[in-house]
Amino acid sequence: MDVNHDIALVAARAGKVLQALGLLITTAESCTGGGIAQALTEIPGSSQWFDCGFVTYSNASKTSLLNVPETLIALHGAVSEEVAAAMATGALARAHAQVAVSVSGIAGPGGAVPGKPVGTVCFAYAARQLVHTETHHFSGDRHAIRTQAVIHALSTVLAFLEPA
Repeated sequence: MDVNHDIALVAARAGKVLQALGLLITTAESCTGGGIAQALTEIPGSSQWFDCGFVTYSNASKTSLLNVPETLIALHGAVSEEVAAAMATGALARAHAQVAVSVSGIAGPGGAVPGKPVGTVCFAYAARQLVHTETHHFSGDRHAIRTQAVIHALSTVLAFLEPA
């Protein structure tokens, strides 16, 4: 299995769908460190449908760049669906995009907390007034967890955009 090929395929498909719909996407990433934005911008012509990406690794940057309330982070933790949702809506508010994907998680090897083991990744997808959140638990080392998170985010963006 060539994960780079898989990432490229799903990113290209997402780009085609975004372009066909006339939409721009923005990303708000923590544990993936810009991996989703990188995958999308690898596609030739991505400037037609990719607006910008935010890599907000620290809690302070989530607050200052995406307007995620400090109280929300304190209450739920940075790795939570609530914070992922705030990251996605914050990215939409700051970008010129109509669609946002955000991700916050624990890629390891450290960082686990009670109830949130290494591999816990929270996602949010936002468009219009709709926000969808989910949490997944991935396995493997840091690289494997981050790669799985990028593929999952891109695949879910497709599902979020494409009609059933």
